[in-house]
Amino acid sequence: MDKFEEVMQMMAKMSGEEMQKAIEAKKKLCICRDCPSYNECAKESNELLYCAIGKSPKCITGEVGCICPGCPVTEQMGLKSEYFCTRGSEKEQRGM
Repeated sequence: MDKFEEVMQMMAKMSGEEMQKAIEAKKKLCICRDCPSYNECAKESNELLYCAIGKSPKCITGEVGCICPGCPVTEQMGLKSEYFCTRGSEKEQRGM
């Protein structure tokens, strides 16, 4: 089991309130706003944390560049994928 799978198991045991707090904490570390693919629409919609929540529902449709590998959330959660904003969350990209 890798780090991401361990994090998923730990999060599955959290209450809804604990989960929301964890998501908000990760959003504070999120560097999506600095990404070349992040656009004005995403900014106005306050879209963040695609690695956990999933791809952009309406704003980001093109891949201009990806900085996900350098994000603190990537290390903390053991992420291996990238372009979460267009390809989906780590969980989705792993087919879990």
